[in-house]
Amino acid sequence: MRIGLAITFLWIGILILKEPGVWSGYVNPWAIKFLPSSLEHVMTGTAVLDIIIGALLLFDFFTWPAALVGTFHLLLVLAVSGITDITVRDIGLLGGTIAMLFENQPEFLKKKFIGKESKTQVD
Repeated sequence: MRIGLAITFLWIGILILKEPGVWSGYVNPWAIKFLPSSLEHVMTGTAVLDIIIGALLLFDFFTWPAALVGTFHLLLVLAVSGITDITVRDIGLLGGTIAMLFENQPEFLKKKFIGKESKTQVD
């Protein structure tokens, strides 16, 4: 799953970098007024973020933070683009990043949430 997500994030990032203006058409008009910069610059930043997430997942480096950022990124994509015939694939990707979050959670989170549960179990 990690490799599949990595390739998808990398591929989309490269495609957006090639033609950020084309991809900006997926942003709903209501969301444009909230952007900190031009839509094309935001799309270029999105492409760079996708490539970084993809590279981190591909090389299994900072996997949990990459999955966390990827999850929030995909939630934001769905919020500003809506669910369309193009973005419906992002629902599956979102499920994958959420699964990566649980699979790769840091030890301090495992101890905090899972550790309490195991203390209450009877041997």
